[in-house]
Amino acid sequence: MRYIILLLGTLLMGLQQVSAQNYFWIGFTDKNNSEYSLDNPEMYLSERAIQRRFNQNIAIDSLDLPVNQNYIDSVLTLDVELVHTSKWLNGITVRCDSATLADSLVYWSFIREVQLTKPDISTKSTFNKFADESSVDTAPIDTSLYGSSVYQVGLMEGQLLHNENFRGQGMQIAVLDAGFYKVDELPAFDSLWVNNQVLGTKDFVNPAVDFYATNYHGMSVLSCMGGNIPGELIGTAPKASYWLLRSEDNDSEYIVEEDNWVAAAEFADSVGVDIINSSLGYTEFQDASTNHTYADMDGKTTRVTRGANIAASRGILVFSSAGNERNNSWFRIVAPSDGTNVIGVGAVDMNFEPAYFSSAGPAVDGALKPNVSAMGYQTVLQRSNGTVGMANGTSFSSPVLAGMAASLWQAYPEKSAEEIKDALEKSGHLYSTPDSLQGYGVPNMREATSLLNPLSVEVPSENKTWIVFPNPVQDRIELQATTNHQADNLDIKLYALDGRVIKSWKIPASPTVTLNDLGTAEPGIFLLVLKTKNSIETFKINKIR
Repeated sequence: MRYIILLLGTLLMGLQQVSAQNYFWIGFTDKNNSEYSLDNPEMYLSERAIQRRFNQNIAIDSLDLPVNQNYIDSVLTLDVELVHTSKWLNGITVRCDSATLADSLVYWSFIREVQLTKPDISTKSTFNKFADESSVDTAPIDTSLYGSSVYQVGLMEGQLLHNENFRGQGMQIAVLDAGFYKVDELPAFDSLWVNNQVLGTKDFVNPAVDFYATNYHGMSVLSCMGGNIPGELIGTAPKASYWLLRSEDNDSEYIVEEDNWVAAAEFADSVGVDIINSSLGYTEFQDASTNHTYADMDGKTTRVTRGANIAASRGILVFSSAGNERNNSWFRIVAPSDGTNVIGVGAVDMNFEPAYFSSAGPAVDGALKPNVSAMGYQTVLQRSNGTVGMANGTSFSSPVLAGMAASLWQAYPEKSAEEIKDALEKSGHLYSTPDSLQGYGVPNMREATSLLNPLSVEVPSENKTWIVFPNPVQDRIELQATTNHQADNLDIKLYALDGRVIKSWKIPASPTVTLNDLGTAEPGIFLLVLKTKNSIETFKINKIR
């Protein structure tokens, strides 16, 4: 079963609808004699994509170079049609009448692999990929702005960012999914159109269809981030800008959709997005010969996971639903949420309890998965019938968190994608005791903010539970507890005002704690940040000789 992802691919061709044809993946051996150069990336990447790499010290490399056009042209001399290309995986997807195309290519020296990714099917499937995701009818909560969506935002203390007007302005998010039914009409998206926040659309499945008459799933996913109906639904990034990319065919389940996903992700990278949300997952297919196994969930094996890892290596935050498989025979996480560099997102309810359906980790090699969690049980979203309601699924926890990450990154644009990912994970409510259902738990924006910028942490003196003396300090600091911290561990850091960590300590809490070895520290004004499981307190320290 797979969970909706929408990513745009490069060079999507074949604009007419073609029914009942065979689809093939053709992988090439190299990019020799390319007409493109690493010295002229503006030929294949947008200025924004180049700037993202520059800002994060990411080199443009051979993965960024387009596929060799001579190889493509050679394949097209056969009776085939180009669907799209993948520069990251160095290959193309084609369609044709022949079911034996591989036999014609087996001796071509520049071709390393050929795979039938979708066979000719003469009857339309009644496949329902989202059968495990359910709508929920409950009475709305009377709140002045967020309405029922107050929980999915408040669980992460996301209102702290929203109250400072960090709501995703200037951030670009690509939504890879199965369809965006009536996004051009439904009320949750009015402000996106008024403010030109929909940057573009692209259909990697069938460019000939009416884009806004396709499946509803991506529409509901988008509303978790970009929805804006005061008093009913406020998404986690209502002022971000969005690329809407259809990579998933809701009517069938074949591995060609992994290649659609990668093509869409490459497109998203090329136009310069900051974040990809993919509420899709891949495990088993209608062609059983292409099925994955749990052994493939090792963070690096499936084509879609490899593509997602490469997207992350380009400085993009990649969020992927962990899957709704815990009540099914598969049980475990799905690709590409297993990706080493991907943020796999599980689902919890408003009480931080794991949702009964949320797929279990870890990755097969023992790596922690999912990475983090967000509210995916009774998540408030836009429904296709025009009403605001609730639904269950990791398809919705992923965009809830992706949008929140956009608002956080907007507040700290100088940070890299890796630094934002690290702050999200370390701010999780289970960071000290992660598990295979929630990962590090639900990120907290107050804690994430303090990790990214210790200077932002302010606790009124009357609420502090520690006394720090002497101040000014020469060689040691004494901490005296005013409440019982016996069961806590202390994570203490001394920061310079430019954000550098001067000293750090991890020690058990006790009524009195002594911090030694400060004599060699440079004189000046510093911030001492004390973190326990449930609190963060900051003290201004004057260090003298």
